[in-house]
Amino acid sequence: MPEDHQKYLEWNGDRFIEWAHKIGPHTVTTVKSVLASFKVEQQGYKSCVDLLKLADKYSVNRLEAACKKALSYTPHPSYKSVKNILTTGQDKLSDQPEKDHESSVENQYGYTRGASYYGGKHHDE
Repeated sequence: MPEDHQKYLEWNGDRFIEWAHKIGPHTVTTVKSVLASFKVEQQGYKSCVDLLKLADKYSVNRLEAACKKALSYTPHPSYKSVKNILTTGQDKLSDQPEKDHESSVENQYGYTRGASYYGGKHHDE
């Protein structure tokens, strides 16, 4: 067997899961999902390597956040979905949108036009 092919003999699912544990729990879940998405586990090894190598390009924290975001969209994320999240910077966005507290308290029934919209004049005049 050629030398460049022999390195693939060392790969197995447990090795990728162990590598993912060093990053975080969401990454572990994502790696397990990638491995389970193929009929033959070995077919998912390249995707796992590519997924885990994203930590080198972006960072361990960003990869973990991207995996968390991908898992919020689907229970079976792929390498491509995680990479798209990192590329577009969606992992940097907060999980919960900020609410404008003043407007929700002021107008709890939606957008309503006030007196100023209709001219703002008193009816008695």
